[in-house]
Amino acid sequence: MKQIILTMFVSVFLTIGLNAQNVVKGVVKDSSTEDLLQGVSVSVEGTNISSVTTADGVFVLQNLPEGRQIVVIKKEGFEIQNYPVNMSGNEVDLGTIFMYEEEFSEIQDLSTITITDDELSGDTSAADNISGLLQASRGTFLRTAAFEWSQSFFRVRGLDSENGKVLINGVEMNKLYNGRPQWSNWGGLNDVLRNQEFSNGLTPSNFTFGGVLGSTNITTRASEYSQGGRVSYASSNRSYTHRIMASYSSGLMQDGWAFTVAGSRRAGNEGYVDGTFYDANSIFLSLEKKINDSHSINFTSIYAQNKRGKSSSNTEEVFDLKDRRYNSYWGYQSGKMRNSRIKRVEEPILMLNHYWNIDDDTKLTTSVAYQFGEIGNSRLDYNGANNPDPTYYRNLPSWFLSDPNGPDYTNAYKALTNFQENGQINWDDLIIGNEGSPENARVILYEDRNDDKQLTINSILSSELTQNITLNASVEYRKLKSENFATPIDMLGATGYLDVNTFGDTFEQQQNNLLTPNRTVRVGDKFKYNYIFNSEIYGGFAQLQFKYNKIDFYLAGQANQTSHQREGLFQNGYDPANSLGKSEKLNFFNFGAKGGLTYKFSGRHLLDFNAGYITKAPSLRNSFANSRIKNLTVKDVANLNSEKILSGDLSYIFRSPIVTSKITGYYTDVKDATEISFFFAEGISGSSSYFIQEILTGIDKRHFGVEIGVEAKVTPTLTLKGAANIGQYTYSNNPNVTLRADNPEFEFESTTSFLKDYHVASGPQKAYSLGFDYRDPDYWWFGATVNYLDDSYVDISPLKRSSNFLADVDGQPFADYDPVLARQLLQQEQFDDYFIVNAVGGKSWKVGDNKYIGLFASINNILNQEYKTGGYEQGRTANYIELRDDNANEKPAFGNRYWYGRGTTYFINLNYRF
Repeated sequence: MKQIILTMFVSVFLTIGLNAQNVVKGVVKDSSTEDLLQGVSVSVEGTNISSVTTADGVFVLQNLPEGRQIVVIKKEGFEIQNYPVNMSGNEVDLGTIFMYEEEFSEIQDLSTITITDDELSGDTSAADNISGLLQASRGTFLRTAAFEWSQSFFRVRGLDSENGKVLINGVEMNKLYNGRPQWSNWGGLNDVLRNQEFSNGLTPSNFTFGGVLGSTNITTRASEYSQGGRVSYASSNRSYTHRIMASYSSGLMQDGWAFTVAGSRRAGNEGYVDGTFYDANSIFLSLEKKINDSHSINFTSIYAQNKRGKSSSNTEEVFDLKDRRYNSYWGYQSGKMRNSRIKRVEEPILMLNHYWNIDDDTKLTTSVAYQFGEIGNSRLDYNGANNPDPTYYRNLPSWFLSDPNGPDYTNAYKALTNFQENGQINWDDLIIGNEGSPENARVILYEDRNDDKQLTINSILSSELTQNITLNASVEYRKLKSENFATPIDMLGATGYLDVNTFGDTFEQQQNNLLTPNRTVRVGDKFKYNYIFNSEIYGGFAQLQFKYNKIDFYLAGQANQTSHQREGLFQNGYDPANSLGKSEKLNFFNFGAKGGLTYKFSGRHLLDFNAGYITKAPSLRNSFANSRIKNLTVKDVANLNSEKILSGDLSYIFRSPIVTSKITGYYTDVKDATEISFFFAEGISGSSSYFIQEILTGIDKRHFGVEIGVEAKVTPTLTLKGAANIGQYTYSNNPNVTLRADNPEFEFESTTSFLKDYHVASGPQKAYSLGFDYRDPDYWWFGATVNYLDDSYVDISPLKRSSNFLADVDGQPFADYDPVLARQLLQQEQFDDYFIVNAVGGKSWKVGDNKYIGLFASINNILNQEYKTGGYEQGRTANYIELRDDNANEKPAFGNRYWYGRGTTYFINLNYRF
């Protein structure tokens, strides 16, 4: 018995001894600089064994399990390294491990350019492209979506960018007006905005509950920047022509101070599209004082001024007469190119953060942020003058060819030659036209202004309750005051302009402000409309994360209260009783709940599941029926409800030293969404014409599909990669459509819009990419991809799919209504599929101690493919007769309008790091 017991003890101690010898160690360096890297995360897949490299770049992992294991080495801004090791009571020295900087940082610049510089639908919304949200992602699929498909306005899972949250130091940056982040508020500062933490979809974030598309938190804490500087010059033919950018970080100094400064200048007389100039300046300051080991205070200031010329959507007729570069918004003035539609953004951000390390396991960050400034969108206004837009339908050949008395070929030819030879705004003629009545200009240039002031206060708690359980929680308060008005910015040679609405039928209706009737306005005055939006949000979230050897899971919940109110400062003549003063305050209580788990069959095979239910208040934009005129809320004319989103995804992940892959099935159900559109329509209630507000409520949408991302490291220098999205995004019900007009005599009964099974216009619903990356040991690299995109659809008109489409003035169907032809007219247009070939490459040189030169270049759409990125049905032809007669012409005057993708473009960046 004693011998048996002794043998058992010896066996146990030998086993312990053998496990104790299962050690992996190594040293980590930057491949470009050969500097030792501190703070690199080193872990063993499928276990809780992890370590962080010391100031000497050294790491040691102990007590690894027996058998084959995978050591994962990762650091923000560098590519992940996987090393397989075989453990059998031994010690493995991996030696020196080189981390390669993520070259896609430069491609991130390009994706940000796409977001901040493009517009998908004119004045009402910025390019609804979420590639910026995905900049921090290292996943193959999301990286492809951001960097390869963004030029096609691809939307991940078909969802708008309002479904993803963007934060700076834990402070949410999404606008209360439309829920979307205003990327140009921090444009041109790429070098100091690379410290990002991305949470994909519903996966947990340490800072926020997030949205269905996830969240990105950008950290600007001065002490977290590596000491050194960077200067770069870039050239491109996409939006700007030249960019100069510089940054410097002190690192944490001995006196406890740290600072980072950055600045950039981006400029160009013309981008890829005609007349789209670019003028932007950005500066950045982050200053931190480490008071002691427990407390630190950081101040961040961001000022990013941006001014650029917009581009127009065009009909097929205009495209055929010109090309995809054509832009109707510009013309020559005294021989110089001038754009009439300019977007100007100037909204500085000031932020103070207090970091409190309560103990080794608990941290509390409290932030106060204030953002203020203005956004302006310019355009021409004309009282008593013809529409100066060169693409106005009466200026095009189709107008003369559709003459009811027969085609007018003579004037059609004159219109054709005039448009082809000129086809731009004639600024000099507009100035000459004002000379006859300088105190009452016929045409002026004015700006629609949004002057916002927003205060945000929040506190974020993170606490490791145990070795396996982490608590995240936050409370937040946001208050917005938004002044909205129009102001003249150029009288075009005149001295005054009459502030009236020439479409009004009576003297009272013609007055934009009855408090100052028939007022003559000058540059800097407020006219046309003037009101204030007030909005408040307060709420919070809590989250528990559990991490174990075989399973990780989380549970999270949020709740918030939102209020919106309009305060009119003008008494509009169309609605004197309901335009001046404060509106009803709209209040919404919303909540969200989500959870998920990751099951680790082994270090190679994982299963990930996430599900959530979120309600969110209607945005300010979709809460008021016609905010420029009156206090009327959507609630006054239809059902205004919080949007409800049910979403889930299931992923299988395979990871090996050679192949990394992930396949995800996703499903999102949206209910009770609200959308408001403004346009002039002919054929309302049979034969009437009005400028209307189309209010669509109770919208349900269904988005589902599969995402695939695969990478294979076939040799140490060559990696193959592929990605695919196969989705279907459709309306899943028939929502309610309500019309309102400025004219108080307008009457329209709410009705159903039959949208069910039509496709949501959300970019390509199917996308595929195949490519490679080659990295040479001599510090140069090259990559290329072939991308195929399909299933893009035009944005449909809800009004045309309502009872108004077939109803004559008596409410009965038109006598000559043809249901077969009607179905053809209402068939949703699907855009042609297309291929896009892109290539990127770079090289770096060491030119001294800790000094490096880097070159990056990319070419997009190498084959110069012609394709449509988006479009919409014009709402003007609102019924069967109007649409039938317009489409009977070879070139409909009010046909669909489109945006076209750029042809072959380039981007080159040369940088110097020290």
